[in-house]
Amino acid sequence: MALKLVFMGTPDFSVPALTAIAAAGHEIRAVYSQPPRPAGRGMAERPSPVHTKANALGIPVRTPLSLKGEHEQQALAALGADAAVVIAYGLILPRTVLAAPRFGCFNVHASALPRWRGAAPIHRAIMAGDAETAVMVMRMEEGLDTGPVCLTDAVAIEPNVTTGELHDALSQRGAELIVKALAALEAGNLSCTPQPDEGVTYAAKIDKAESRIDFTRPASEVHNHVRGLSPFPGAWFEATPPGGTPERIKVLRTELIDGNGAPGEILDDRVAIACGSSAVRLVEVQRAGKRAMTAGDFLRGFTIPKGSRLSS
Repeated sequence: MALKLVFMGTPDFSVPALTAIAAAGHEIRAVYSQPPRPAGRGMAERPSPVHTKANALGIPVRTPLSLKGEHEQQALAALGADAAVVIAYGLILPRTVLAAPRFGCFNVHASALPRWRGAAPIHRAIMAGDAETAVMVMRMEEGLDTGPVCLTDAVAIEPNVTTGELHDALSQRGAELIVKALAALEAGNLSCTPQPDEGVTYAAKIDKAESRIDFTRPASEVHNHVRGLSPFPGAWFEATPPGGTPERIKVLRTELIDGNGAPGEILDDRVAIACGSSAVRLVEVQRAGKRAMTAGDFLRGFTIPKGSRLSS
């Protein structure tokens, strides 16, 4: 017998799970998502990706600004849900909301908990140089990502993978995992294990102020910084073409290479850049207002002479 569910999510990451849960035959009584926001050149209000998908599936959508009020809490409880699935929703769930569904609320989190609790686990795992992460289904508590873990799917982090690529992979794996968790819940055999007290780290929200590349750091850290912030917000350096004005260059991909020089020094005509130790080479970049391009295409319109030095 299908479960009666509430789905709570907002960004692209959450959409595959909503699609998979609907395809599995569960009754999604309502979708909760962040309210439409101004976007695009005309700044017209645009519904979230989850809101758009729910509309396509014919599921009612609710977009409260908060769930702290008694009216919203009663409205959610009135849905009579067996469980709520929460994936990157964007609002804190008060205790009353967490307790409203019969079996509780279940979160899909993109890290190997208790490592990288918080807002930006994918970015932080790559920036830290982690070799592995996971996607997990967790029964939610009031604490930040502290609940017991029900199912886990470990995922290797390849040396050159970007946050965008890992985001998409974990999104799909998370969709598959939550469907398995709901099937186990429906069968009455979903078991959840408390997280260990050791190994807790927090994935703070990415601040644009940390996006500038520091070439005094070792090349491996620069490489991880670049791929961890790719494609958004994007790591960057500032360069000035001969006769031009300073310009921010967003770096989307690099590769590690052998090379020595002063940090930030351009080592050849293919944009090898010396770091605190060893060097990186630009692979893919993006100039302001332009599309992403290979380093070769970039150099056809922007010269950075060998021997010049980028500031950090």
